[in-house]
Amino acid sequence: MSDIDFLANKLSPHYSHFDVANRLLFTGHSHQAWPDVAREGQTEYFDVCAKHVDNKWDIAFEKTEILRNYLRDFYDDPEGFYCREESTHVLFVSWMSSLDLKNKPKIISTDGEFHSLFRQLHRLEEEGLEFIRVATEPDENFAERIIDEMDDRTSAIMLSRVYFETCLINTHLTEIAAAAREKDIPVLIDDYHGTNVVPLSIREAGLEDCFILIGGYKYLQWGEANCFLRFPKDCDYRPAITGWFAAFSSLDKPRTDAPVEYDNGNQRFASGTYDPSSQFRAARVVEFFREHGLSPTVLREQYLAQVGMLRERFLAHQFDKSVIRLTHEEPLERNGGFLSLTSPHAREIRAALLEKGVFTDARGEILRFGPAPYISTSQINEAINELRTVVKNLP
Repeated sequence: MSDIDFLANKLSPHYSHFDVANRLLFTGHSHQAWPDVAREGQTEYFDVCAKHVDNKWDIAFEKTEILRNYLRDFYDDPEGFYCREESTHVLFVSWMSSLDLKNKPKIISTDGEFHSLFRQLHRLEEEGLEFIRVATEPDENFAERIIDEMDDRTSAIMLSRVYFETCLINTHLTEIAAAAREKDIPVLIDDYHGTNVVPLSIREAGLEDCFILIGGYKYLQWGEANCFLRFPKDCDYRPAITGWFAAFSSLDKPRTDAPVEYDNGNQRFASGTYDPSSQFRAARVVEFFREHGLSPTVLREQYLAQVGMLRERFLAHQFDKSVIRLTHEEPLERNGGFLSLTSPHAREIRAALLEKGVFTDARGEILRFGPAPYISTSQINEAINELRTVVKNLP
């Protein structure tokens, strides 16, 4: 039995509601299946509400703290603050509203960022923001090109740790963060495709003063509405877009014309009332991961083995490169948690695969196969065989 199958066979019975053993779910980079205990978390929330009514919030906050501690462990970051919100977009907008965009209207980013960040920055560009998009390729002088754009008009640098299209790991964050620190420019890192896939010690990487966006929808298996902004403990930002959850300690104080207060804690960038059921669900998943020894090292090894096998099986079929090819041929260690393929027929292939019960996704000319820890070698073989049939039958 392969190492892939050892873990996959151990895990798959615990995902019976999603029926992962009998389905070809290769959208792990977008939406992973939830273990059965997640359903228990949803039910637990209802029962807590029924019993405690408005006093449920103390219990809800305890669940959120479980998630924060999981992230602190993953990032080797015991001193970091983690603000919870419904989406990374809410956190991003709150954080953006802290910046001095009037006097420093320049944002440096890349051409490899996810839609939510690109869309928001592009819209603000229409209102006068200077939105610099540095090409991620060629990689050898990428950091140099980012650093060359830094000047006294720059409000922030925003870039991914794992690019959502190519799945390549950005290996230049430490160098970029050091250069930005010298110029007092904050760095925001989108780690939606890095968390729980590619281990990261914030302390060893020298990223203690950086801000990191984290989403639970994908590799964490927490589902929707479990997003976090990691920020340093000494952060004194005052977001202009702010909700009352950012200042719980001042709720009972009389209203005055004094400056708006912010709690010196995790929720500096928070909005308002939310549905905590997702935290109950996610807290059960955290417990499940720990019970089954799904450490950052174990998860990394599983994803590398699975993506490596996907790539090996793909290459074995010797596809016509004008029809479909590997998006990159970098060493496997530079790859995150999915296989990226490039094809002018990507969306047609995705649709045809779905008709055959193979779940993938496509963005433009990029087709993505995203495994998860419960995916077996036989499922990988079957998915690539189906891909071969679909490509062969393209009109």
